[in-house]
Amino acid sequence: MFNSFFKKLKLTFTDPEIRKRVFVVLAALALFRFLAVIPIPGVDYTRLAAFFASNQFLGLLNIFSGGGLSHLSIVMLGVAPYINASIIMQVATMVFPGVKEAYFEEGEAGRTKFIQWSRVLAVPLAILQGIGFLVLLKNQGILPQLPLLLFAANVALVAAGSFLLTWIGELITEFGIGNGVSLIIFAGIVAGLPSSVSQSLVTATAADIPAYLGFIALGLAVTYAVVMVSDAERSLPIAYARATRGAAMQGGAATYLPIRILQAGVVPIIFALSLLLLPQMGLTMLAAVGVPHLAAASAWYSAFISNPWEYGAIYFLLVILFTYFYTAITFDPHRMAEDLQKSGAFIPGVRPGQETEKYIGAVVNRVTLPGAVFLGLLAVAPSIIQGVTGVTAFLVGGTALLIVVQVVLDLALKIDAQVSLREY
Repeated sequence: MFNSFFKKLKLTFTDPEIRKRVFVVLAALALFRFLAVIPIPGVDYTRLAAFFASNQFLGLLNIFSGGGLSHLSIVMLGVAPYINASIIMQVATMVFPGVKEAYFEEGEAGRTKFIQWSRVLAVPLAILQGIGFLVLLKNQGILPQLPLLLFAANVALVAAGSFLLTWIGELITEFGIGNGVSLIIFAGIVAGLPSSVSQSLVTATAADIPAYLGFIALGLAVTYAVVMVSDAERSLPIAYARATRGAAMQGGAATYLPIRILQAGVVPIIFALSLLLLPQMGLTMLAAVGVPHLAAASAWYSAFISNPWEYGAIYFLLVILFTYFYTAITFDPHRMAEDLQKSGAFIPGVRPGQETEKYIGAVVNRVTLPGAVFLGLLAVAPSIIQGVTGVTAFLVGGTALLIVVQVVLDLALKIDAQVSLREY
């Protein structure tokens, strides 16, 4: 086992093609980290740190910006506009038959068209998100009052930074190893760990040692659980009908259809965060007009977001809802039943066609429930910890662990596939 591991590790750095792909990933991530520390003009860092310390929601959102939001850098929006555009396009596959046909029926050309539509949609989303964040930060006193022209220049700057970061992620996907967007988010999380740990150690006292040891043990347990759930799947047995061609008997093979428990991955958390963010951004922008009712609504929603129990309950329900919703988008029992029937395959004991579709749909719904509950608990775990202990140092632990573990597992599989390809 260890000999095979070291052999593959050696091949990773000695094979020219794999080494070039690894260097592309490292160079792209280094460029991203350089961009993430270039701030937009006029930032009050004292108020910025206080604002992030008191707002756990923006701390969660900072994950998906790759850490750029906490520095108000030129890439403060991260890849969020492109991710949101991709999510909207995936939802459109359920609403518009033309989009569904382009994505599922036209093969590689259809997927290329789908990605191009997502890029175009990301442009207005980046502009709107840039305006919302800058208005919110200006109202908090973190950014100064700017003339309209300079404000528009800042919006254009952060929107262009988001497009640049998305382009870097696509370069990683094409010329490197792994999914570029996921690796950028992963790099932002990992880059923030040293400062977070050092701040916690500086402020820690002897009485805090048991709590920190408990957090370490909890982190290891959650990491183990994420690995197990990410790899867990329900295997549906699949058999192929026998067919006689001439004197030869063909078919009759048996295999299985894997249905993952965590089919939706981390996407439901992004859905829930986006839905919870929109009212806050919208009310903050409208409250700036000076209407008392809007200002009162904005204050009420800010208080709701700050309450870990109320916010956590809604967040948990939204994550479960969106887990089922996204699973329904990405896993179509009707299409799966059709594909099985066309290939001469069937599930033993279940009639092909509509009965197979109903059976697969029922299994997916049952399997999705524990995955949705696990994902919801992982998302609200920081809020529960804050509500019970009052500790806010580990607010993004569960979500960050889920992203890190899934990205590492995916990257390990991609590297192993590259190494195995060259071994044979």
